Amino acid sequence: MRYLFGEYAFDTDLRELYRGAHVVTVAPQVFDLLDYLIRNRERVVSKDDLINTIWNGRVVSDAALTTRLNVARSVIGDSGEKQCLIKTLQRKGFRFVGAVQEVQRPADAALTAKFGEPSFQGFSGPDRSDAAAATMSISPPRLSMVVLPFANFGGDPEQDYFVDGVTESLTTDLSRISGSFVIARNTAFTFKSRAVDVKQIGRELNVRYVLEGSVQRGSNRLRVNVQLIDVETGDHLWAERFEKPIADLFDMQDEIVSRLANTLNAQLIQVEARRAGRSTHPDAMDLYFQGWAYENNGTTAEYTTQAQAFFDRALALDPGNIEALVGSARVEAAIGGNLMRDDWTAHLVAAEAFLIRALSLAPNHARAHSVLGLVQSFTNRAIQGIVECERALALDHNLADAHAFIGLAKFFLGRSEETEAHIHEALRLSPRDNNAYR
Repeated sequence: MRYLFGEYAFDTDLRELYRGAHVVTVAPQVFDLLDYLIRNRERVVSKDDLINTIWNGRVVSDAALTTRLNVARSVIGDSGEKQCLIKTLQRKGFRFVGAVQEVQRPADAALTAKFGEPSFQGFSGPDRSDAAAATMSISPPRLSMVVLPFANFGGDPEQDYFVDGVTESLTTDLSRISGSFVIARNTAFTFKSRAVDVKQIGRELNVRYVLEGSVQRGSNRLRVNVQLIDVETGDHLWAERFEKPIADLFDMQDEIVSRLANTLNAQLIQVEARRAGRSTHPDAMDLYFQGWAYENNGTTAEYTTQAQAFFDRALALDPGNIEALVGSARVEAAIGGNLMRDDWTAHLVAAEAFLIRALSLAPNHARAHSVLGLVQSFTNRAIQGIVECERALALDHNLADAHAFIGLAKFFLGRSEETEAHIHEALRLSPRDNNAYR
């Protein structure tokens, strides 16, 4: 089936989007999102409808859903302000409101008459001209990546299930990073056991980063190597090796994935902050990345002041930017909780105000819940703080901070004998965390 709207043709059989005679590169998940909205254009589609269909019902943050919708809008020439084609209906859902004409695929003449002969026929894959694809693609979204199937070094076929499990779990957990765009595992696994060109993959999937790795099992030890690659330059941005005695494979898989997700979160923010620093006209998300990079540097007067300045600028451009609201709250909580200023109580009050606003916009924002739990613990509401942090962990089990904050809350409640286990869990998930000293 082809759907024609404006100057676009959306081909569901070839999984191609044309603008006039040119192919527009669309990431698979974004294509599925557009497909669902267009097919169901006669009704309002709820957030739950999208999550159940596109994400198979797994937990997806409001920020991640908003990011995918913004990308979907951008590839068809729409925007969140215009909403000429995809309209957001507050507290109801979304609807494709553009005028659509349906054309059956055999009627190629109808498409040609309206748009001319497409420049590229068939599958939008590696056979396409690199130069042409590059000129036609939309700029990749920030924090966009694909986790390629990890290599099974040693070749033991019985090890494949474990290797594939690491890849799948890492794909799921990285998608929980606020604002991230991660290619679905079904697409990623089409590259399994293939020699790949990461630059070509970047163009084909319209992502900024490729994560690849390998698993090697010895007689009693397991080694995992991982590297993050910038697809634009081919540079290796980060590499890590994990080596552990073989115990329970499922526990080991969880620990490896959690450590990678936490480490990559910090690394990706640093990379995006460096990109943003080179921008002559930074937008709210550019400023957010720079603010969070300073916040990640540590809790000092210098870093908190610089971080807050970037978050303030982001909110001046976009008062509803959820990530900047949570970043501001995190800085205010750090100032108040560490008694860095004489008016420390006012900073805790400010932190809570930012968080209430953020959660009113994104009720399932895991980090917002964890920081709210910290603020509540510092303001004589430790029991509520524990509940908030437990909710955060239900949304994102990798949040090392949330475990640490629960331990702190129990210390405040006089249950210090319970604290150590929570701190050990935080260290297990993020052993190189710059906040590990706490």
